[in-house]
Amino acid sequence: MARIDLKNLAHSYFPDPKSDEDYALRRMEHVWEDGGAYALLGPSGCGKTTLLNIISGLLAPSEGQVLFDGKDVTNLAPEERNIAQVFQFPVIYDTMTVYENLAFPLRNRGVDPKRVDERVREIAEMLDLTGKLKQKARGLGADEKQTISLGRGLVRDDVSAILFDEPLTVIDPHLKWVLRRKLKEIHNKLRPTMVYVTHDQVEALTFADKVVVMYGGKVVQLGTPQELFENPAHTFVGYFIGSPGMNILPCNIDAGAAWIDGKRIALSDHHMNAISKASGPIELGIRPEFLRIDTDNSTEGDDGIEVNIIKVEDLGQYKIATTRFGNAELKVKIGEDQQIHGQSGILRFAPKWTKLYADSQLVA
Repeated sequence: MARIDLKNLAHSYFPDPKSDEDYALRRMEHVWEDGGAYALLGPSGCGKTTLLNIISGLLAPSEGQVLFDGKDVTNLAPEERNIAQVFQFPVIYDTMTVYENLAFPLRNRGVDPKRVDERVREIAEMLDLTGKLKQKARGLGADEKQTISLGRGLVRDDVSAILFDEPLTVIDPHLKWVLRRKLKEIHNKLRPTMVYVTHDQVEALTFADKVVVMYGGKVVQLGTPQELFENPAHTFVGYFIGSPGMNILPCNIDAGAAWIDGKRIALSDHHMNAISKASGPIELGIRPEFLRIDTDNSTEGDDGIEVNIIKVEDLGQYKIATTRFGNAELKVKIGEDQQIHGQSGILRFAPKWTKLYADSQLVA
C-alpha cells in the first residue's frame, strides 16, 4: 500500500482560470498515510469526485502533483498507478461465477493459482459470499452484485490504494450497514490504503480513520470523526456533521461576552484573546448536545438566557427541543427521561464547547 501526497494540487475545467471561483478544486496540500482509511465527505458539487478522479488518474490536475510513496504519478494512467477501484454501480461479468469474478483481477496478473484460490476464499468469507461462489453472477440481485464488486476491489493485496466512489448507493439500507462494518473489519485486518467518497456523514464517520470534509472545492477540515464533532474548524463542518447540526448564530462581541438579539452569553478569556486577532463577520456556534435547558424555577443570569420552547420532538433515545429568543433559534438535545415543563426555560451554554467563528473559520 502507499502513502499519498497531494502537493499544491488544484484543478479548473476552464483553460485560463482567473479567480478561486473558476476552480472546481482549490489549492490543497495534504499527506494521507500508508494504511489509512480516508473518507471524502461533502455535498454534491463540492469537488470530492474530481479529487478522487485525480488520485486515480482518470483526470490530470491543472496544477500540482500526486505522489504515491514519493513517486510522481501525476501523469500516469490508472493502470500504471497500481490501484483498485470500486464504482457506484456494479462492475462484474454476468456470465462468470462469483468465484471467477473474484479471481479475475488476480488471474489477469498471472498470480499463482494456489494463491488465487486462497485469496478468493479469504475475501469471500469476509463478505459472506462463500455459499455463492459457484453461482453465476447473472442471477444475483443488485446488492449481491455490488458486494462482488467490492470483493474484486479488495482481492488484490499488492495495490497502492483502493478507491471507492459512493459504492453503497444502490445497496439495501440494512445491507449497507453490514457492508460498512465489514469494510471496517477488512481494513483493520489487512490495512490497505482506502479512499472512500460519500455524501453520507454516517458512512464517512463509521468507515474512516480520518474524514476529509469538502465544501465549495476546498478541503475545509481533515480530521478524525471526534475532531470534526468536537472542534469543527469551519461553520460548514459544524452544520454538516451531526444530527441535528451545530447551532450557528451571528453575534457581536462586547464587554467580555457575545451578544445575540440583546441576550448576553458569557465568554472565557481564551475566547476574548482569540477573537481580538480575528476579522470578518463573527458567529457563535454550539452543538445541541452541549446546551442545557432548565424549566424548573430557574432565573436568567450570566450562565443562562431565557428562551421560549417552540416544540419538543421525542426521537426514542433522546429528545430535541427547539428554542427561540428574539430572532435566534437553537436546537437542544436532551435525555429521554428529562421532562420539559411549560413553554419557557433557561438555556445554559457550556463554555468549553462554545465556539467562535470569524468569516466562517474557527477562531482558535
